[in-house]
Amino acid sequence: MGLVYAEIILKNSGDNVRLHERLIAEKQVRMTVVNALVDTGCGTLVINEEVRKQLGLSITGLRGTTLADGARHICQQTEPVEVRWKDRSMTCQALVMPGVDTVLLGVIPLEDMDLMVNPAGYELIGAHGDEVMCTIL
Repeated sequence: MGLVYAEIILKNSGDNVRLHERLIAEKQVRMTVVNALVDTGCGTLVINEEVRKQLGLSITGLRGTTLADGARHICQQTEPVEVRWKDRSMTCQALVMPGVDTVLLGVIPLEDMDLMVNPAGYELIGAHGDEVMCTIL
């Protein structure tokens, strides 16, 4: 199967909380739009230092991970980040991988948003259709 990319929006979840508490304006919510590689061999969301700084995400700890080639790395783990694809969203901690140019969208965000890869069309689709399974507030 070939590579599948998806345009996703990443937002600082702490900023979202402050927005709902009316402590900041909507224009102050730090966010970015990225063309992420959908990686079903990856567990979670992987970003680089540039994206972390752009979103203003704090480091909450370290986490060991194993790459596809078997190499082990210790990565920084961020505070929660909102991942949005079309009308679906979820929140997770991201791993910051040094030297990575492309954001990786792993299986935990995919499953949480009820998404899957359509191998025939090289695209993301709703696992149970394109209707939203829940209401986003």
